[in-house]
Amino acid sequence: MNWDNKDKDPWGGKNDAPDFDDLLKKFSSILGAKKANSTNGSGPSGGGNKLSSSRMFFYAFFAFLIVYASQCIYQLDASERAVILRFGKFYEEQTEGLNFRLAGIDDRYIENVSLTRRYSQTNSMLTKDENIVDVTVSAQYRVANLKDFVLNVKDPEGSLRNAIESALRHVVGDNTLDQTLTVGRENIAFDVQNRLQEYLDSYKTGLLVQQVNIEKTDPPSAVKDSFDDVVAAREDKERLQNEAQRYALTIVPEARGQAQARIRQAEGYKLEVVANAEGEVARFSNLLNEYKKAPEVTRDRLYLDALQSVLSNSTKIMVDVEGGNNLLYLPLDKIMEENKKQENSRINLRRLDDE
Repeated sequence: MNWDNKDKDPWGGKNDAPDFDDLLKKFSSILGAKKANSTNGSGPSGGGNKLSSSRMFFYAFFAFLIVYASQCIYQLDASERAVILRFGKFYEEQTEGLNFRLAGIDDRYIENVSLTRRYSQTNSMLTKDENIVDVTVSAQYRVANLKDFVLNVKDPEGSLRNAIESALRHVVGDNTLDQTLTVGRENIAFDVQNRLQEYLDSYKTGLLVQQVNIEKTDPPSAVKDSFDDVVAAREDKERLQNEAQRYALTIVPEARGQAQARIRQAEGYKLEVVANAEGEVARFSNLLNEYKKAPEVTRDRLYLDALQSVLSNSTKIMVDVEGGNNLLYLPLDKIMEENKKQENSRINLRRLDDE
């Protein structure tokens, strides 16, 4: 993989490898300094000059090795990975710790593979029921395969942006406006994440999508007021339905309780009537047996009981005098009141005697 721009890598990033011409310049400056020092201190003999030149060359070469080694050895943090390209081709991927590369020959690309990156965008989408909705989506991702991230795609993050828009349009197009704006947002985010990861894997971008969120969904501004009215009406509908359900849950158990109470009351009344009827039958049977034994006595007793029952429930009695036109009036109510007063007086006297 070759390119003409020496200051940048083929993907537009800055190439941080040292320039080989710079190394040669450093080496030349060191060598020149050594030569100047040896010229000032050397004698007229040729053997001394040769010895001094050899020593300067050795020093210069040793200094060059030190400078070159400092450019070849570097350290990576625990969260960093590096891809080495040798002569434009992939050579190896290096991990944390001390690492080596050939300065001036190898190209190095370092990325933080544990860093979570975030991208957000807003687009107008067409729903399944042919409505337009503005959707704001955000994606959190990281570099999972540095080799693919560096080599396979010219602009991996640009590919990510295009893939998000494509996945979002596909998923929103399979949902209605109501689902996109209300209850279906979580499912849309889940489907977009799966489809987005499929796109990135097919492109071999080396990116891993960690989470996709549908942050906001709004109707177009031209119809937003009308849509808000529809949403308010839907909320009123839900509220009234909930109130009706609460009322039904309150009134139905109460009505059932009243029904059960009336059923038990009717059953009790039924048992009472049956028991009274059976008691009357038993009493009449006993009375019939007694009547058969002594008819006259039993008849007189029944007559007296009937008179007692009638007179005890009446406060006024009219008595017809035989052979006369006058009626005798008995003030039984007054008599009963007088008897009550006398009875109360006797009770009070007893209390006083006890005290």
